[in-house]
Amino acid sequence: MQQHRAELTPKEIVAELDKYVIGQFEAKKSVAIALRNRYRRKLLDPAIKDEVIPKNIIMIGPTGVGKTEIARRLARLVSAPFVKVEATKFTEVGYVGRDVDSIVRDLVEGSVRIVKTEKMQELEPRATALAEERLLELLSPLPGKTQAAGNPLDFLFQASRGLGASAPAAEEDRAYEEKLKQARDDRQIIKQKLLRGELEDRLLEVEVEDRPPPVMDMFAGMGMEEMGMNMQDLFGSMVPKKKKKKKLPVKQARRILQQEEAEKLLDMDEITNEAVERAEQSGIVFLDEIDKVAGKNAAQSGPDVSREGVQRDILPIVEGSTVMTKYGPVKTDYVLFIAAGAFHFTRPSDLIPELQGRFPIRVELQSLEKQDFINILVEPENALTKQYTALLMTEGVNVEFSEDGIEEIATVACTLNDEMENIGARRLHTIMEKLFEDLSYEAAEIQGQSFCIDREYVKNKLKDIVKDKDLSKYIL
Repeated sequence: MQQHRAELTPKEIVAELDKYVIGQFEAKKSVAIALRNRYRRKLLDPAIKDEVIPKNIIMIGPTGVGKTEIARRLARLVSAPFVKVEATKFTEVGYVGRDVDSIVRDLVEGSVRIVKTEKMQELEPRATALAEERLLELLSPLPGKTQAAGNPLDFLFQASRGLGASAPAAEEDRAYEEKLKQARDDRQIIKQKLLRGELEDRLLEVEVEDRPPPVMDMFAGMGMEEMGMNMQDLFGSMVPKKKKKKKLPVKQARRILQQEEAEKLLDMDEITNEAVERAEQSGIVFLDEIDKVAGKNAAQSGPDVSREGVQRDILPIVEGSTVMTKYGPVKTDYVLFIAAGAFHFTRPSDLIPELQGRFPIRVELQSLEKQDFINILVEPENALTKQYTALLMTEGVNVEFSEDGIEEIATVACTLNDEMENIGARRLHTIMEKLFEDLSYEAAEIQGQSFCIDREYVKNKLKDIVKDKDLSKYIL
C-alpha cells in the first residue's frame, strides 16, 4: 500500500488533496512536486542519491485557508511520519520551554506507531487464530492427568520385574482417556458456538497485564518528556510485569488476547529500524506560526529576546543534523519541512538569512471567497454538511440542505470574516454549530422528523446574532 501510494503522479496527488481541501492549487502543486521528487530520488543511483535533498516550502496565508490540512493529508496519502509543531512553543537554549530536538523525537515516535500498526495488521490473522485458541482454552479447559496415589517406587519396582502397570493405575488411565475424549467433544461444541458468535456476552476470567500510570506524566510541561519516556523504559525492563485477573465478556477478552498475541509476534528491533529509516527518508515536519519568531527587532531586548535564538536553534534541524533519540541517532538531512505563517506583520525576508535559504519554495495561499465557502460545504468527502447530516441521522432525524441554504451560510461566513477577524474556513464551524444547536438539543425527542436547511431557516436561526455586532464577536 505504501509503495503504491508513493508512486502517485503530481496530478494524482493534487486530485487526492482536492477531496479534502478546496482551491489553493499553487500550494497543492508545490507539495505534490516535493512528494514526487522523493519517489524520484529513491530511483537514483546511490552516487547522486545522497546529494539530492528536499526543497523545503513556506506557505504564506491567513489562518483557516488549508495550510495545515494540505500538509496533514499529504502525509496520510503515503503513510509518511508527520508531526505538526508551533514554532512559538520552542525557546532559545537557556530559556524555559521545549527544545527543538523534540521535533525529531516526536517524528520518530509517530513513525514507530505507523510501522507498528502496519505490522499488527499483517499479523492480525495469526494473532486472531492464537487468541481464539486461548479463548477456547478458557471456555473449555482440558482436564489434567493426576498422579496415581501411593508410593512412586511401587511403579519402578513393578517395571523392573516386567509386571507392567497395576490394575488401579490402568483403570485410572482409562478413566482419564474417557474424560479427555468427552472434554474434547465438548470443546468442539464450544468452538462452533464461538465461531457463530453465540458466546460473545459470556463472562470470562482473563489474566491481563497491569499497566502502571506513565512515568512521563511527571515531566509533561517541563520540556523533559524524553527523560520521562526513558525512565519508563528503564524501570519497565527491570521490574517484572504484574498480572491481574479481570472478568470480561468474550468479545472484550478477544480484543485483549489478540493484542497480546500480536505483541508477542512483533519484532521490535525490525520495527525500530524501519521506523527510523522511514522518518529519515519520508518524514514531514509542519512548522506552523513561523512568522511569530520572525522580526526585524529580534535581537533586541524585551519580549522578542529569544526569537532569533529560536530560529538559530531550528536551523540545524532544517539544514540537516543528527539527533539522538531513544531509538538511536536520527538524521534530518532528507526530512521535508513545510513552514507556514500568516505573515501579517512580518515577511519571510524577516527570517534570518540562513533559515530563508533553507526554504527555497514560497507559495501564497489565497483568502477564501463566498464561492470557496460554498464548495467547502458541499464538495469535500468530510464536508460539514455531510457530518451534521450523519450525526443527526443516528437519532432518526433527517436533514437536507437546499442550495439557497448553503449559499446563505457561505454569505454569513464571508460577511463575518470581512467585518471581524478573518479566520477562514474555521468560521463555518462556529456558524454550523450555532445553526444546529436547537436540532442537536432536541434530536432525541423529534425522531422520524425531516428538516430542510434553506435560506429562511438559516436567517431565522442567525438573524439576532448577525445583527448584534457585539454579540456576534463572542458567539460567531
